[in-house]
Amino acid sequence: MLKSLFILFISLLGILKWVIEVHGESGFCSAPSSSSENKIILESESIYHKVTNPTLSPIHLRDLPGFTRSVYRKDHAVITPESHVFSPLPDWKNTLGAYLVTPAMGSHFVMYLAKMEGLSRSALPPQDVERFIFVLQGTVTVTNVSGTVKKLLVDSFVYLPANFEHSIQCETTASLVVFERRYASLQIHMPEQIVGSTDMQPLLDTPGEIFELRKLLPTSAAYDFNIHIMDFQPGEFLNVKEVHYNQHGLLLLEGQGIYRLGDNWYPVQAGDAIWMAPFVPQWYAALGKNRSRYLLYKDVNRNPLL
Repeated sequence: MLKSLFILFISLLGILKWVIEVHGESGFCSAPSSSSENKIILESESIYHKVTNPTLSPIHLRDLPGFTRSVYRKDHAVITPESHVFSPLPDWKNTLGAYLVTPAMGSHFVMYLAKMEGLSRSALPPQDVERFIFVLQGTVTVTNVSGTVKKLLVDSFVYLPANFEHSIQCETTASLVVFERRYASLQIHMPEQIVGSTDMQPLLDTPGEIFELRKLLPTSAAYDFNIHIMDFQPGEFLNVKEVHYNQHGLLLLEGQGIYRLGDNWYPVQAGDAIWMAPFVPQWYAALGKNRSRYLLYKDVNRNPLL
């Protein structure tokens, strides 16, 4: 009897240890940190620290070599942090990049992460290519041809028109998400450099929906794409099951949820990137106990026949 109780006690200790290890690891659907832990994180890390320092190998997946949540299909892709491959960005100084979306997938834009080290500097995009930069971690400065200097902090952004002379510089370290595409010119409309931050953008009406929406670029015809910041509280979801001609590139900045793409349902969390081709059915629902926020590229203001 005593031997049986001892064996049961040892078994229970083993289970308890496993539960502590699994749920003590920050990962998808993990328990939220205490308020004191959250305070320490907020004081020492970027608000998007889970994007720049993701949980690449949750403890309960370490016995599954080769496992990844990344998926590539003809009309969508989910690229998760354990699949990122960083290499020197062409012509950038002291900067590593990981391309998440490129025309090789079928997109007409690129989306990539740029990790700038000390005394780093950007290169210009190719001829006729416009650029949008959003700061995830650190601080960078933007200098244009006229010598105007703008400092970008976390949650700040800059739009740079095609063939616009500029330089992005970093004295220490910074992480950026960058979108580039060949500008679809209308000739009579000319876009301008835009510098701003998420909290400067007004909340917009979303008829029939409950999420919060901000647009980072003007909606005028001069701009052939926009970047949306969309916030969902836990349990909120898209009402419309969208099917449209616009392409999307998405980076989940905070939180976690479920994304439907075509007939597939994917658990996603901060740090995950998604490409959506035209007309792929798409839908999102936020899970967990904290806000879910994502940054979304969307092409706009152009006739699909052109």
